[in-house]
Amino acid sequence: MKQIKLFEALKWASSLLREHDRDENAGELLLMWIVNMTRSQFFAEQRMELSTVDWVRFKAVVEEHVEGRPIQHIIGFEEFFGRKFLVNEDVLIPRPETEELIVGVLNQVTSYFGDINGLKTIDIGTGSGAIAVTLKLEEPELVVTASDLSLKALETAKKNAATLGAEIEFKHGDLLQPFIESGEKYDIIVSNPPYIPNIEEQELSKVVRGFEPNTALFGGTDGLDFYRRFASDLPKIVSVKALIGFEIGAGQGEAVASLMRNTFPHGQTEILNDINGKDRIVLTLL
Repeated sequence: MKQIKLFEALKWASSLLREHDRDENAGELLLMWIVNMTRSQFFAEQRMELSTVDWVRFKAVVEEHVEGRPIQHIIGFEEFFGRKFLVNEDVLIPRPETEELIVGVLNQVTSYFGDINGLKTIDIGTGSGAIAVTLKLEEPELVVTASDLSLKALETAKKNAATLGAEIEFKHGDLLQPFIESGEKYDIIVSNPPYIPNIEEQELSKVVRGFEPNTALFGGTDGLDFYRRFASDLPKIVSVKALIGFEIGAGQGEAVASLMRNTFPHGQTEILNDINGKDRIVLTLL
């Protein structure tokens, strides 16, 4: 059997992925994972021959992705804020837009609070733990707690926190309920709740719809159900001085900001756009 070179394998994958409306870059990511190379090594070794075992494995995982399985589930991780997070079918795959939520929050924290040592910070619906872990590692003086309704998601988040060395407390429960029950007040509340309107389910790619947890994707008829629940319950848990940060779906900025302004009329609420110019973050300072 003729040995296949890296560039030939990549060409085959790109053609197959394009034919099935998948991102052609997936071939590059999967092949780098198979041969265990960095990007620079990979492009320097394009004429290297693949072993038969690696060629068979590569064909299999490319075909898996063609069938809809996300690349991140195949290789087992996603990069977020420069760190590798374990991901699986139990959690939402972290997106670049959520990095922008963290940047938006971190940009405000020091200037707003001054001394951040011991500030009680909670991440609601933590999923993989990407937000909670990143906040703790970027600002170690924060006291971070993360919650999720899914016990399986919490298991994944705990593994990520342990692997990346982030000291975080985890709570099981529905949205703010475990925090209301604790009777404590919190300084920083961050969440990337489900916000896709139910009617858009069929518009999602099979990669998302078929493999990521629906409970982490859909937010009711208009996608705003979770923000309404937050607006109702947040006054029970916020400190006198607090920062609240939400990721939102494109086009939801005014609706979510309005909810927050009605709940906290004396606070300052602003909408931030992502790098694509779409409304993506709502921040409230109390």
